[in-house]
Amino acid sequence: MKHLLTKVLVVTALAAPSIISAQELKGLNVLITSSDAQTQMMGMVLSSSVLNDQKKAVNITLCGPAGALALKDSPAVEVKKPDGSTAKPKMVLQGLMKAGAIVQICPLYLPNVGKDANALVEGILVAKPPMVAKGLTDPSFNNISF
Repeated sequence: MKHLLTKVLVVTALAAPSIISAQELKGLNVLITSSDAQTQMMGMVLSSSVLNDQKKAVNITLCGPAGALALKDSPAVEVKKPDGSTAKPKMVLQGLMKAGAIVQICPLYLPNVGKDANALVEGILVAKPPMVAKGLTDPSFNNISF
């Protein structure tokens, strides 16, 4: 009996952190840098699933070429979906924001394309690196990059 109790305690001690971690997961941090519309769209699809299906928080940071998604005057490129319909990552991003996703743009992007915060789609924030770093190191969020 003592041997069985010891085994149960060991298994519980080993499994508990995984169970607790899974239950405490608050959301997903998504870093998108690719200029490729299909890659951007996959980031949006997974973000949508986390936000809408799993009811978790989503934080999206756009850097480099993906920063164009944040600009009012950038064209919206279409991506063909498996069912034959099309979607535009820029429009899906705006839908995610309406659903509660927080979207930020890398602070280096705007000055390097000769624009300021007035060029951004309404609701997109200029990221503050210490806050992004804090989010990326938060163990209650998973991180993914596209």
